[in-house]
Amino acid sequence: MTNPRPGLVVWDVDGTLIPADLRWMRRAVARTYGLAESAVVFPTAKVHGYTDESIVIDTAVASGIDEQAAEAGLIHFSGHLASVMEQGREELARDQPAYPGAKETIRLLHEAGLVQTVLTGNLRPAAEMKLATAGLDKYIDWRIGGFGSDARDRFDLPDVIRRRYADVLGHPLDPDTTVVIGDAANDIACARHAGFRVIAVTHRVTREELAQHDPDAILDHLSAPDVVATVSRLIGKA
Repeated sequence: MTNPRPGLVVWDVDGTLIPADLRWMRRAVARTYGLAESAVVFPTAKVHGYTDESIVIDTAVASGIDEQAAEAGLIHFSGHLASVMEQGREELARDQPAYPGAKETIRLLHEAGLVQTVLTGNLRPAAEMKLATAGLDKYIDWRIGGFGSDARDRFDLPDVIRRRYADVLGHPLDPDTTVVIGDAANDIACARHAGFRVIAVTHRVTREELAQHDPDAILDHLSAPDVVATVSRLIGKA
């Protein structure tokens, strides 16, 4: 893959590179709104594949906070989240390690000449801490990523990546050579909305359920050779 304009792999974080865990959200929401952790109620709709800020508001309201107070308190959430994650670094390392094959996959994609970044509902500091703790941050270009701290609607994040990619790399992002790797229906929908290719991994959702959302490929796990081969095929560099 020796191309002056290499392909771009855009990683989701929770459920794709590391297991998802809502404990940090629960603790930070509790501190933000003065609730007991046991009183924090997540909304009945799935929270995976959405941005942290949208989840915080919905969770606060579901936990009995009126919407105006939920919005007003949001400004304090990022500080509380950073605090609970820093205090829980050992838990983070123990309970959210890299999925098998993740580190090798990122390395092989880098060696194949592909640029890599993230599109995640996490606030940027949280995403950086999670991947650094899991040892997955070495080849991630944070300068061009899209984060929950950039927009509340996940569907706005591909445009953030487009702008940053062009600014940093000096040429427009080609959606035909951009591949999102995620694990949730909303990852697929977001990629499709942007015109990107998309690979779904069955870490949390069955192959049959993911297939209903028509990703370009479905993988059962992060086998580095399989991921590299699939990405290469999708961007026409096989």
